[in-house]
Amino acid sequence: MRSVLAGLRRWLGIGNDLSTNAEKWVSTTGGLAGILGVALVSQSQLGLAGSSSIVASMGSSAVLLFAVPHGPLSQPWPVFGGHLVSAFVGVTCANLVPLPMLAAAIAVALAIGAMHYLRCIHPPGGATALGAVLGGDAVHQLGYQFVITPVMLNAVTILLVALLFNAPFAWRRYPAAWSGRVGAKATGKTGAKGVALLENADGR
Repeated sequence: MRSVLAGLRRWLGIGNDLSTNAEKWVSTTGGLAGILGVALVSQSQLGLAGSSSIVASMGSSAVLLFAVPHGPLSQPWPVFGGHLVSAFVGVTCANLVPLPMLAAAIAVALAIGAMHYLRCIHPPGGATALGAVLGGDAVHQLGYQFVITPVMLNAVTILLVALLFNAPFAWRRYPAAWSGRVGAKATGKTGAKGVALLENADGR
C-alpha cells in the first residue's frame, strides 16, 4: 500500500516539503508586502478596475519571488525582462490584431518566444501579455505607456520588496547571486531546511 501511495505521489508531483512553519509564514508575509506595493502602484495608474489584470500577473510573480526566491524563474532579469517584453508584445498585438481572442493567443505565443530568445522566461509574463490585450479601455488608452507604467514600475516595485524583505534571512537573500546559495552560511533549523527546500525547487 505504501509503495502505491509513494508511486501516486510521484505521479502527481507531490514533493516532500522540507520547509518549517516559520518559512511558510515568511513567504506568506512577503507575498502580502509585494502585492500591496504593486496594487498601490497599479491603482494609481489604471484605477481599481483597470489594474485588476496587471495585479493578477504580478500575483504570480509574488509566488515565485517569495516562495522560491532562489529559483531560476524568480531572478531579477526573468522578472523584469519577462514582464516588459510580454507587455510590449501584448500592446503590439492589441493594436494590430482586430479580434481580441486571436490577439490574446498570438500575444502569449509571441511573448513565450521572445522570453526564450531574451533568456528571461517568467511564466507570469504570459498573464501580462494577456492583460495588455484583454485589460479593457483603461489599459488600451495607455498604449505603449502601459509597458512603462504600470508594468515596469510594478516589476521594479516587487523586485525591491523581494530584495529588502528577504535580506534579513540569510538563507533567503535575494537575488540568488547575493546569497551565494548560502547553504554553508545558513544557521539554525529553519535556515537549513529553507535552503534544502530552495535547492529542491531549483531541481538541484
